[in-house]
Amino acid sequence: MSYAPAAGPLRTAAVTAATLIISTVVGAPPATADSSTDQCTFPNKKYAGRPWALQRVLLDELWSQSKGKGVRVAVIDTGVDLRNPQLTDAVDTEAGRNYLPKNLKDDNGDPIERGKENGTTDTVGHGTRVAGIIAARSMKGTGFVGLAPEATIIPIQQNDAEGHGTAKTLADAIRYAIQAKADVINISQDTSNAIEPAPALKEAVDAALAQEIVIVASVGNDGLGGNVKETYPASYDGVLAVAASDRNNERASFSQSGEFVGVAAPGVDMISTVPQGGHCSDNGTSFSAPYVAGVAALIKAKHPDRTQREIVAQIEQTAERSVAGHDRLVGWGVVDPVRALTEDDHPIESPDPQEGLLKAEAPMPAKLQLGETADERNARLATYAVVGSLVLVAGLSGTAVAMRDSRRRRERRLDD
Repeated sequence: MSYAPAAGPLRTAAVTAATLIISTVVGAPPATADSSTDQCTFPNKKYAGRPWALQRVLLDELWSQSKGKGVRVAVIDTGVDLRNPQLTDAVDTEAGRNYLPKNLKDDNGDPIERGKENGTTDTVGHGTRVAGIIAARSMKGTGFVGLAPEATIIPIQQNDAEGHGTAKTLADAIRYAIQAKADVINISQDTSNAIEPAPALKEAVDAALAQEIVIVASVGNDGLGGNVKETYPASYDGVLAVAASDRNNERASFSQSGEFVGVAAPGVDMISTVPQGGHCSDNGTSFSAPYVAGVAALIKAKHPDRTQREIVAQIEQTAERSVAGHDRLVGWGVVDPVRALTEDDHPIESPDPQEGLLKAEAPMPAKLQLGETADERNARLATYAVVGSLVLVAGLSGTAVAMRDSRRRRERRLDD
């Protein structure tokens, strides 16, 4: 995992069921040309190309349907750093909140920076990455952009590198997201073991679902060796639990398995925004969840009257499956953003195991657009058509003149 050296490792000291783990896997390479380190400094270099997780999507076709405009996505995490220019205009600073306890101290008794009250401080970088995958604005010099680049992020700081986030503070953050008029809530963290937390967390989840808010949560990264366990809040009824897939559309080896898994999404070598600017790469279901939350925001913007249950079912129904029905490894399959936005003639409330079956093969990369939008391309082609027609008219006129002159010469010769 990549992190700012001053922030410490992104791993909590899990000691109770109430403790939350930020679902990130150790060992992701940085998104820079420097391969001599596995750490990401803040700020970092820009990632110039188009990340593989976006290459698998025909973005022009996707964004012709929706860009997420008007949809509010609550990111309950380690905060969102506004100093990354791709996030500056994406965040509602007035709506942000900080639920970390005050007067925090580390294991040595030294004070820990808590951050701003509006949730726009992120010393870890985790929440900034999550927010970027959802709604980062496009920027010159990089091919990275959020899946829903016109959605709005509500930053809710609720956890940190030392694991001060608990099931109680998560419940408080969810209830606040309801007040802040969130349409989608992303939770890229889970409880440290399989023991169900106190009822307050489920009650908060149920309250959000009752307000038709889509809740997307990562399933966790304890899947090595085929480990199966329920994690929370991902395994609560109504929550869309997201596993991680790799470049081959298969379950990433670390991704948690279980019958509660809803869908999978890219979670390996995930490029995203980091504090102060630039990009880094990371692995984990933490970054699969916001990929799906971005798709949910796109659907919500296109179909504002659809319920949270209908939006979840739409994502599940259009996912790329390798088997008919549900699979405990990747749920209903690997999310397909374009299908989710185009095969949407009528709302559904649950996926059909016998419909929408696809062979989940490694996706073909979409063509990389080098600075030309669809509108610009259409304008260029229209110009070509106009110029071509003028050339054709000129050519026909020239041919007519030549034929006339030739006919006159023949007539003169006959007269002679």
